[in-house]
Amino acid sequence: MAQQEQWQLEGSAAELYERYLVPAITTLWAADLVDRAAPLSDERVLDVACGTGVVARSAAERMGSGQVVGLDINTGMLAVARSLPRGAGPLIDWHEGSALEMPFPDATFDLVLCQLGLQFFPDRSSALREMFRVLVPNGRLALSVFSAIEHTPAAKALADALDRHLGPGASATKRSEHSLADADELYRLVAGAGFRQVTIHTTTQNIRFPSSKEYVRLQLAATPQAGLVSGMDAGHRDAVIAAIMGDVSSSLAIYSTGGELMFPQEAHVVLARK
Repeated sequence: MAQQEQWQLEGSAAELYERYLVPAITTLWAADLVDRAAPLSDERVLDVACGTGVVARSAAERMGSGQVVGLDINTGMLAVARSLPRGAGPLIDWHEGSALEMPFPDATFDLVLCQLGLQFFPDRSSALREMFRVLVPNGRLALSVFSAIEHTPAAKALADALDRHLGPGASATKRSEHSLADADELYRLVAGAGFRQVTIHTTTQNIRFPSSKEYVRLQLAATPQAGLVSGMDAGHRDAVIAAIMGDVSSSLAIYSTGGELMFPQEAHVVLARK
C-alpha cells in the first residue's frame, strides 16, 4: 500500500468523524454529560451543536419517551446524524441553525445540552443567553468544554508538531478546542447569562487509539486539521504527515503500551438552572 493510501480514508469528514472519533472520544464524554444531566421521561431536551448526534441519541435512549431535538449549523454533520439508524427512545428532530439565534420559541425545553461546543461559538455569551431563553423556568443546562491543552497530552503533542512542520499558527484550530479552559471565566459566562446554581466539575476520560500514528491520521482526515494538508502535492503531503506522526509518536511514547495509545483528556462539565 502506498504511503498516500495509508493516511487517506474514504468518506466525508463528517462520516469519518462519526466512524472513528465518536467511538474513541465523544461517546465517552456524552455518557458522562447525560449521566450528570439525568434527562427524564417525557422531558423536552435540546442538544446544541449536536454534530452527528451522539449526545442526542444518548439522551433519547435514557429517556424512553419525550422530545429530543438536535441543533447544528453544519449540514454535513446533520446529514450523517439523519442517516444513522434510529435507536431506543423518542424520534430525534434534527434542525439546521445557529446557536446564536435558535429557531425555537421561549421556554420550549426542560433541558439543554451542549457537549464540547461552546468554545467554538463566535459569541459565547449570546449562545448562553439563547440557551437560557429556550429553557422553561427552573430548566436545566449541562455543557462541557475541554480544559487546558496541557491536560490532553495528545492534543498538545499534535499542536506542537503542526506548528513545527507547517509553520507558527498552524495549530490554531486545534488549540481553539481548549480556548475556554479557564474555569473561572466559564463560570462568569454561564452566570452572566442568567443561570443560577452553577457548578463546574473537572473530570478526565482515558482516550484510546490503536496507535499514535492512527491518532494523527484520523486528526488529519476527520477534523478541520484536514485542510492543513489536503491541498499539498502528494509527495510533500506524505513527507509532512510522516514527520508529524514521528514527532507525535515520540512525544506520546509514555502513553503507548504494546503499540496502543491511551492518554488522559480533561474537560470542565457545567451544570446550572434557569
